[in-house]
Amino acid sequence: MIKLKSPRELRLMREAGRIAGRALLAGGKAVKPGVSTADINAVIHEELLRGGALPSFLGYNGFPASACISVNKEVIHGIPSRSVIINEGDLVSIDVGAFKDGYHGDCACTFAAGTPSPKAKLLMDVTRQSFFEGIRQAREGKHVSDIGAAVQEYVERHGFSVVRQFVGHGLGQSLHEEPDVPNYAFGGAGARLVRGMTIAVEPMVNEGGYEVDILEDGWTVVTADGSLSAHFEHSVAITDGEPVILTLP
Repeated sequence: MIKLKSPRELRLMREAGRIAGRALLAGGKAVKPGVSTADINAVIHEELLRGGALPSFLGYNGFPASACISVNKEVIHGIPSRSVIINEGDLVSIDVGAFKDGYHGDCACTFAAGTPSPKAKLLMDVTRQSFFEGIRQAREGKHVSDIGAAVQEYVERHGFSVVRQFVGHGLGQSLHEEPDVPNYAFGGAGARLVRGMTIAVEPMVNEGGYEVDILEDGWTVVTADGSLSAHFEHSVAITDGEPVILTLP
């Protein structure tokens, strides 16, 4: 069941989203050659607590950290570790959730350590812009499929591919609510967008093919062909006009 949010609930989600956005920004600033992904996770954890929120991800279905931090061929759900050291030119995808006053905010971005290759920089830029292409369709009366079709068309026009196995989602009092929000065109229109809906739109874009594998840790998702991947996400509210991004810092 899709849960529509009242103006009061949207205010609470915007506050949770603001804290998530600030924590994501702090994590991005910590991305430098020589630091570990555990170091970045610690920065994010402290920023979430400083904002008066709890980490949405810590303990979620057993996840052991406050942020998902995925490097290069890792698509999503990378587990922070002291043994994973960031190198010059690496792409580091950070996904952060904040839980405050009963509501979640969820956002993600891919950052470069130092200077990325031209292809990696293009991958990051296309992934970010594909989110904005998608939310142009996030208007009352449109359908979830309109968002995914816009993301896919933009990504594939630039020679990259959109992950199919994992998708965006609704959120609110739960981190994952209905509806699913695929980043690709699919059969059927999907849920109709109505004011008060809150969704996380999150393109996951691969340099090579869209196929992915899950590592033995049960969490880390990697590109099947070993190519680079990038991730960009914001929580968005559907209104009677322009969509509102809830996770701006």
